[in-house]
Amino acid sequence: MSTTVETTTDIRPFQTEVAQEDLDDLRRRIAETRWPSRELVTDRSQGVQLATLKELARYWANDYDWHKAEAKLNALPQFTTEIDGVDIHFVHVRSQHENALPLIMTHGWPGSVIELLETVGPLTDPTAHGGSADDAFHLVLPSLPGYGFSSEPKELGWNVGRVAQAWAELMRRLGYTRYVAQGGDVGAAVTDAMGRQAPEGLVGIHVNLLVTVLGGPQPMESDEERAAQAQVDTFRASGFGYFLEMATRPQTIGYALLDSPVALAAWLLDHDTDSYYKISRAFVDKEPVGNLTRDHILDNITLYWLTGTGATAARSYWEDGQALAAAAASGQAPPQVSIPTGFTTFPGEIWRTPRSWAENSYPNLTYFNEVDKGGHFATWEEPELFSAEVRAAFKSLR
Repeated sequence: MSTTVETTTDIRPFQTEVAQEDLDDLRRRIAETRWPSRELVTDRSQGVQLATLKELARYWANDYDWHKAEAKLNALPQFTTEIDGVDIHFVHVRSQHENALPLIMTHGWPGSVIELLETVGPLTDPTAHGGSADDAFHLVLPSLPGYGFSSEPKELGWNVGRVAQAWAELMRRLGYTRYVAQGGDVGAAVTDAMGRQAPEGLVGIHVNLLVTVLGGPQPMESDEERAAQAQVDTFRASGFGYFLEMATRPQTIGYALLDSPVALAAWLLDHDTDSYYKISRAFVDKEPVGNLTRDHILDNITLYWLTGTGATAARSYWEDGQALAAAAASGQAPPQVSIPTGFTTFPGEIWRTPRSWAENSYPNLTYFNEVDKGGHFATWEEPELFSAEVRAAFKSLR
């Protein structure tokens, strides 16, 4: 349960500034890494491969330039505002087009606002990216509590439901009385919670991960449903380690994440098979897939390092695990999402969601599409395609 916290509603401009000594310390720590021996398999089944991480570390220490990422962030309007005792950092870009639809978009783990930045242009200025003025959005990109430049919660209870309430308050403070929400990964869980809470002004949501799958069994009548369930089963059997550790013992892994940049990089890379191999290819083979370039990957990892948020981000999984356990113990089903909902399935996602599963979770499914490229970090990997999906999903709500 949350406690009442004195808060100010001021919205303050924010600029990213990193001291050179912090960057020098990062390079020193990378150089002093104690490396394990090479894995005894030829794939990722024992974890992040030594060749991948050694090349990442070499590039990070010798060739990578954080200042380019800093300049990209500072070229955008950034702000902070205190909500329920937490300073929330967010990017807020208003479109130049009349009648733009306000959109709050939430990143996930192991991401940050970094993974959303390449969508700013296509979503706020669609005429420059193959769309029309009628497709424009006013864009709000908040950093989750304990991630990036948002401060860490000082009390228990900051699960996705509480974040959803904070996002509704943020949109109210920004003066948006009619808006939509989007999210993937943890952001999908926040957006799902917003849909169930149905705050005043929220008229539709779009997600690209069906988080309800982790809450219980889904229909398995068609070949497509059985194939999706097989992917879920594989994830639970061999890809669930990071999830279980952070949902049960986030403080334990947090010591490594705050002490060793290479440990942090390994932890953030070891998320899902499709994304891992794409990232590995960018470093080892110098052949990035889509927008998953070496610099973009290191922008995100470096943000975690410089803000010291490896442990606090991990705790968000513990908070959500506690909330799920409490909900299950109560025996009460969560409220339905009655507002219009859009869903896009990307081929490299951990599981490819069938339309029937999306309809089962969202009775008012007004948009569903399967695209031909992109994975779990679709916003990051394929920003133009992703932006086109967001435009299509919310077109009926304009």
